[in-house]
Amino acid sequence: MRVLIVEDEPYLAEAVRDGLRLEAIAADIAGDGDSALELLSVNSYDLAVLDRDIPGPSGDEIARHIVASGSGIPILMLTAADRIDDKASGFGLGADDYLTKPFDLRELVMRLRALDRRRAHARPPVREIAGLRVDPFRREVFRDGRYVALTRKQFAVLEVLVAAEGGVVSAEELLERAWDGNADPFTNAVRITVSALRKRLGEPWLIATVPGVGYRIDTGIDTGTGAGTGHGPRPPRRHP
Repeated sequence: MRVLIVEDEPYLAEAVRDGLRLEAIAADIAGDGDSALELLSVNSYDLAVLDRDIPGPSGDEIARHIVASGSGIPILMLTAADRIDDKASGFGLGADDYLTKPFDLRELVMRLRALDRRRAHARPPVREIAGLRVDPFRREVFRDGRYVALTRKQFAVLEVLVAAEGGVVSAEELLERAWDGNADPFTNAVRITVSALRKRLGEPWLIATVPGVGYRIDTGIDTGTGAGTGHGPRPPRRHP
């Protein structure tokens, strides 16, 4: 388990971090909102422990950012704001648990472990196909062990294609599942996104275009033939 602690009281933050490490829980500290956003942008965390009253973007703003990112990171608010209205607003922002100061470190550890168990049960499965490894929970993609950075829309399209397990997915279905209900059915957004995604994944081209039908993951790419992509190497021509 890896935890982000957002706390502006350095002695408290370090005491919590050291206590968690004794429980085999890795922890990073952010002393203000800007540092928290930076750490969230470069690291993958299993849980976030947020103080609400911090310099820079507040703990509430950090909570909104985590929820809006779609990362699914559970949030435990650890704060001196102990009124029932404070708790109600915290849960309204998307907090999964709320612990007030002062607190017992053992209780914090128990709550974090409980949140991690619930997160693990709700975690979608990692999918692997044709050398691709797609982790929907961490929103990470690897091709043959190489990390591939994708935009949110590219990741959403890839998720749909990978879930089809080599089956053809029409442009209309991609538009329905990876865009919202306001998307223009006559837009070329699907074609543009698939083209950009294909380039991000690199050669040999992994996404096959089936003319007049849609797109699919070329599961035969492992053989090195690139058959059916319409973009990659063609199979050798057979002679009678």
